[in-house]
Amino acid sequence: MNKAIISFVLSALLGFGLGYLVFGVIMDTNDNDAKITQADHQKSTTTKESTEPKEETSVATPESDNILNQKGCLSCHSVDSLGLKGGTTGPNLSKAYENVEGKHGKPIEEFLKEPTSAVMSSVISGNPLTDDERVKVIELLKKASEN
Repeated sequence: MNKAIISFVLSALLGFGLGYLVFGVIMDTNDNDAKITQADHQKSTTTKESTEPKEETSVATPESDNILNQKGCLSCHSVDSLGLKGGTTGPNLSKAYENVEGKHGKPIEEFLKEPTSAVMSSVISGNPLTDDERVKVIELLKKASEN
């Protein structure tokens, strides 16, 4: 009986060790190579772009000075339709302008004043939006839903 248990434990450890080696170490190395190649590509693309005339785009970025970034919304949410990569804790806000009323039972304007979800209630109560900020958030979310 003891011999069977010892064999099982050793086999399990050997299996986990090989799994870690293959998927953790070897596969991660390939990801690093891909990241290096991607970084090289970005450098060459940046060099090419600097010689070509630049086009102005209105797509917001996480680094840009938008209301969602200013108020910390992007720490939990992303807005994929605007190219705003943020946190993954909260839902993607790309369709929030259209979906909030159906999901939370009140229009987005009212939801941003008094959210019906427990998480957002604590967030908004700790960092309330002014009327002007609410208008900016709604405009940005409307633009996101149109993309």
